Amino acid sequence: MRIGELAGIVGVTTRAIRHYHHLGLLPEPERRANGYREYGLRHAVVLARIRRLTELGLGLAEVRDVLADDAGRELAEVLGELDADLARQEAAIRERRERLRVLLDGAERGVLSAEGPVSPELGEFFAEVARSSVGRTGPESAMAAKDRELLALIDTTAPPEDRDRLLAAMRPALATPEAVERAHEVYALLDALADTDLADARTDAAVDEAARALADALPDSLLEELGMEGAQTVADGLGRDGGGPFLEALYADFAPAQAEAVRRGMRLLMERGAR
Repeated sequence: MRIGELAGIVGVTTRAIRHYHHLGLLPEPERRANGYREYGLRHAVVLARIRRLTELGLGLAEVRDVLADDAGRELAEVLGELDADLARQEAAIRERRERLRVLLDGAERGVLSAEGPVSPELGEFFAEVARSSVGRTGPESAMAAKDRELLALIDTTAPPEDRDRLLAAMRPALATPEAVERAHEVYALLDALADTDLADARTDAAVDEAARALADALPDSLLEELGMEGAQTVADGLGRDGGGPFLEALYADFAPAQAEAVRRGMRLLMERGAR
């Protein structure tokens, strides 16, 4: 048989056969006087076995172990490892499909976040906020979008238990229509600081107003979660030695007046907690 005939009989490509030759899985046949390879029944048998093993999901290195006479591994051992690997893949697929189901459910309710995909826990938190915001009109606050982006970042980088504690601490700030309304008032005040000059004396009063509104909107549970030391770190995050690169990058994403309002708001929250 020529290589094309062998490929047609077994149901593989000639390129695959040449690759198996290169890897040593399929012995090279003798060549005729005209230089063409001459394949026999034994080649077809081995090639068919390679196809069956790869269709089961074995990698070519594992196929080599099965085929090698001196590999020291039984086929049952290799298949057992494959079965365990497939079970892990099935579990991972189920988990991914569950996450997709939550996202699709959110899409059907019209609350799919633009920052997604996120964890089911954060997705439900966003959905709660959206339900509490029903009826609001007008363009979305830029600061509200930043808040969601920050939560999505934490969702990706923080351990699940830390994320869950933070969401639990934040929930009172956004759990009711009244709380959401206060949050949007804070967002509006912070948005208004986006283009203001911090050096202008008139800006200071607006910064103070936004800071006080922010402190009033933040729940005591957030301070309990951060602790006084953690809250101080957040408040000082704009400084060179405070909060590390992450907080420096966070504050750098704000306009200077917005950053100052957030810092003052965190200090006011600490003062409230100290009383």
